[in-house]
Amino acid sequence: MSKTQTKQELTSSNTENQQSAEADHPDDFFQQVLGSFKRNEYSEEEIQLRQKEWQRYEGQENETEDRKRVNDFPDYFFAGFWIRLFAYLVDVLCIGAVTGITLDTIYHLGGWSSSGHPFGLYQLLSLAIYLSYFVLLTKFNQGQTIGKMIFGIRVVSFTEAELSWKTVLIRELCMRYVLQFNLFFYLGYLPVIFTKEKQHAGDFFSETSVVTINLIKAFNKQVSADS
Repeated sequence: MSKTQTKQELTSSNTENQQSAEADHPDDFFQQVLGSFKRNEYSEEEIQLRQKEWQRYEGQENETEDRKRVNDFPDYFFAGFWIRLFAYLVDVLCIGAVTGITLDTIYHLGGWSSSGHPFGLYQLLSLAIYLSYFVLLTKFNQGQTIGKMIFGIRVVSFTEAELSWKTVLIRELCMRYVLQFNLFFYLGYLPVIFTKEKQHAGDFFSETSVVTINLIKAFNKQVSADS
């Protein structure tokens, strides 16, 4: 038997096997994909195993969809733009007082100048005080800075019962630094006005928002009275 005849027979055999497989599974997408890697058909167990293995390639969107919310609130519980702005202004005053008592006093006693390069030592230390204020109070004071305490609001996470270090650092360190880095970036706070859950850019990345405590208390009190 010549090589040409043998090649023709093998080609004919492969064609017949392929046509047979297509006839048995004309619309079976999974078998068509998996069959391209393996001549024999995959079993149901093998298909399920490979589906689980391949899920990690679907990216973060699939993971986000599967994450269940620990906290969920009606829209009217979320704090609006103005109350959050006023709370922030109080925090700025508190930070200014802390900076004046500590950093400005040290520089005054040392006879050093606080003006200079935007990334000079004084400016970097001032930034450290600014960010530390929000990070430490948010983490250790149940999501409340002094300004938030005065206005009765607090930061909450949608996916965590308690704010984790990861969430706090993303929201209060990374995103707050980015948002205050340039006046143009302050526009990142404006989505609070338009979004359903009153989230600014930092809230989106950390899956958080701010709720009004008194509204929650009033609602719970009413529910308790009705029951």
